[in-house]
Amino acid sequence: MQENKPILIVGLGNPGPEYATTRHNVGFMAVDAMAGDVTWKKEKDALTAKAEIAGHPVIFAKPQTFMNDSGRAVLALMTFYKLPLENLVVIHDDMDLKNGDMRQKVGGGSAGHNGIKSIDAAVGREYKRIRIGIGHPRDFESPMDPVDWVLGKFSPEQLTQIKKAISEIPVLY
Repeated sequence: MQENKPILIVGLGNPGPEYATTRHNVGFMAVDAMAGDVTWKKEKDALTAKAEIAGHPVIFAKPQTFMNDSGRAVLALMTFYKLPLENLVVIHDDMDLKNGDMRQKVGGGSAGHNGIKSIDAAVGREYKRIRIGIGHPRDFESPMDPVDWVLGKFSPEQLTQIKKAISEIPVLY
């Protein structure tokens, strides 16, 4: 991380109240929780909020371009703020992890996640990713199609697990 530059923490999701509590919006939920009581403003195809964590400037972002085009908003913000790739953190849902599990990594593939595919194509792959598990329909013996699964809502128990995972996201990166 370049110390003299802000960290851009992007939560992935889809804009609009109909998506607010869906599995695919775990990234939005995470940045909302991490940012706390801040003022969000529309900027470069995203909602952004500025804060400090342990004295370091942070820009929280929620792309408003829909998941499949998240890279456009991320590239615009990184270009505007002149941020290096190492200062980018993306938080997103992951069907390959059990509900509420969390993993971190730098780089790697998209595992079929369209938001990650879009960001990789726009800015490259070598950024920090925080993946929050939403489980797979088969984990719950559900015949639901994976597309319908990610756009579905959490059960109360699942949401409790997600909130716990979000509360455990490390403060500094």
